Amino acid sequence: MKPPDSPGITNLAGDRATPLGLAGHPEQDPRCVARAAERGVNYFFFYGPEPGEFGKSLVPVLHKRREKIIVASNSGSRKPGTLTAARRKILTGLGIETLDIFFAEYIHPGDDHAAIFGLGGVLDELAAWKTEGVLRYVGATAHDRELARKLAADPRIDGLMHRFNMAHRKAAQEVFPEAIRCKTPIVAFTATRWRTLFEAPAGWTDPPPTAVDCYRYCLAHPAVQIVLAAPQTVAQLDENLAVLAAPPLSRREMSHWERFGDLIYGAGADSFETKWQ
Repeated sequence: MKPPDSPGITNLAGDRATPLGLAGHPEQDPRCVARAAERGVNYFFFYGPEPGEFGKSLVPVLHKRREKIIVASNSGSRKPGTLTAARRKILTGLGIETLDIFFAEYIHPGDDHAAIFGLGGVLDELAAWKTEGVLRYVGATAHDRELARKLAADPRIDGLMHRFNMAHRKAAQEVFPEAIRCKTPIVAFTATRWRTLFEAPAGWTDPPPTAVDCYRYCLAHPAVQIVLAAPQTVAQLDENLAVLAAPPLSRREMSHWERFGDLIYGAGADSFETKWQ
């Protein structure tokens, strides 16, 4: 478990990232951004390089409280020049000079590892941005757990974004211990498994989990600093925000939801559901 003096990901003012982060969604009501900020959320993530409607909604928030907001984005490019172009487009679109955290998106086994980890590769490029002062944290995302462990242990990585929920839990045994050892914060995503965790599977007689239950489950793991929510409506956002005042998950609740996850696991329509988890 990270020591209590380990701040993890913070904003420019030095405040720790809120446990719940808002992620952009193609069908998201743009009002969700301002609403989340008003309710105290300080971590905002969108898939780069186009800020889109999410970014447009974030701009006035940034103008009022830039030092309080953590802006996170990413790119799947493996070329320094294209990465730099993506970063510039993000910064220009938001009207800011520094990006808080930038994730090298979906590192996977088919990648040329030298292009990621080697001299002059993606991680070197992002680390150079930190030195230049245009980036505060280097991040990466991966579904493959062996790669995720390697990324968590890489000294250039400040944060790892990884899939984790009640049904997809193997990262807790295979990735998160390394993240804790190396003090690499985890940003968990797909906490509700695209909302399919809200439906009770065959054999489950109790009520299925709510969104808050799903987020509490992720945050119960000491490796997870932030869990992402991508509501489509303000009403969904308000439901999600309740996690900020919710108590920690008890051992009994954790066991309960893991039994639920065991029934859900692998019920998706394609192999992507189970290939990495």
